[in-house]
Amino acid sequence: MKHPLRTLRTSVAVLAAGTMLVACASSGTKKSGTTGRKPPKVAMATSIGAGEGQLNIIAWAGYAESGQNDPKVDWVTPFTQQTGCKVNVKTGNTSDEMVQLMKTGQYDGVSASGDATLRLIYGGDVAPTNVDLVPNYKTISTFLKNGNWNSVGGQMYGIPHGWGANVLMWDPAKVSGSPDSWSAVFEQGGKYKGKVTAYDSPIYIADAALYLMATKPDLGIKDPYSLTSKQLDAAVALLKQQKSNVSEYWADYTKEVQAFESGTSVVGTAWQVIANTINGGSKTKVQTVVPKEGATGWSDTWMISSKAKHPNCMYKWMDYIVSPSANAQVAEYFGEAPAQTLACKDTSDKTFCDTYHALDAAYAKQIHYWTTPQQQCVDGSGNNCTDYAQWVTKWQQIKG
Repeated sequence: MKHPLRTLRTSVAVLAAGTMLVACASSGTKKSGTTGRKPPKVAMATSIGAGEGQLNIIAWAGYAESGQNDPKVDWVTPFTQQTGCKVNVKTGNTSDEMVQLMKTGQYDGVSASGDATLRLIYGGDVAPTNVDLVPNYKTISTFLKNGNWNSVGGQMYGIPHGWGANVLMWDPAKVSGSPDSWSAVFEQGGKYKGKVTAYDSPIYIADAALYLMATKPDLGIKDPYSLTSKQLDAAVALLKQQKSNVSEYWADYTKEVQAFESGTSVVGTAWQVIANTINGGSKTKVQTVVPKEGATGWSDTWMISSKAKHPNCMYKWMDYIVSPSANAQVAEYFGEAPAQTLACKDTSDKTFCDTYHALDAAYAKQIHYWTTPQQQCVDGSGNNCTDYAQWVTKWQQIKG
């Protein structure tokens, strides 16, 4: 499939702090359990029975297509035919919305990003996952398993689905050389004043923190999502300096496509699907790279509700959606790397997995996956870190 889809992945809205900021995951390749916190005890399934005939899930747009949007794009109907589980999909527009919807207990599962997963785990809204009941889990990419964003103490809370990096993108016709550092959008951004683009979300503060982690070691940043007040202020100061060079803060990827095609933006943070869309459909050609400082990114996980009314159907869905064929279809349609290693054999575009670095563990190691900042520092340094509510406030100050 050649129709890429990437939706808004931001948690801009400030919900009640008590319900919103529960926990966060670490980044990069760190393993689970560094915070020492224990989630509420929730029973884990030990077997799967017959399907209950129905399944209610929350998903990012494009993750559970049933042919309604495009009759050629349908992997839900085959699942229903195989299992008897009718799938009812609620599209989630932001991670915050997904967290709140899961708290209602009306849904059996969710495709959660890393800035929502541990909030759900520590909130007791999802159950630990018995991976032995999900045969296709065995061939999921190892680097997506037992991460701080989807497990606690070595216990998985979900099945990895898809992932990607926030890359540096530029128009080589208008940007000299081949940038290999985020300095292109920060300290060197003045070269392209008014034509730098940046992601529109408080979580983008982590991009500045990641750059400072590599270039200002005296700040002592060990994890871009675990910032003390001093470290947060340093990242905010960098972003305030950047603002004068920014042409547009984007959340809808089609807006960035249009900005580069029109020339109003020439360098900035992007997703690989954006570059592919531009290069495949316009005279403008762009290039991308994961800079030497690394990159932030996302890793989505299918999680089962602790209050699931149709747990058998949900387990069947988790196994099905990461099967080679289904995972390949979703990845190509959505525009991300599949979590399933065997999916690469089933993509219609045989170069797809190479383009998205699907099997490249070294590439994945450079990514610091999105997480929700909290007071208890995820890098284990203490409980004096800034939480997401503070990041939201700072982001509002940055944008003015």
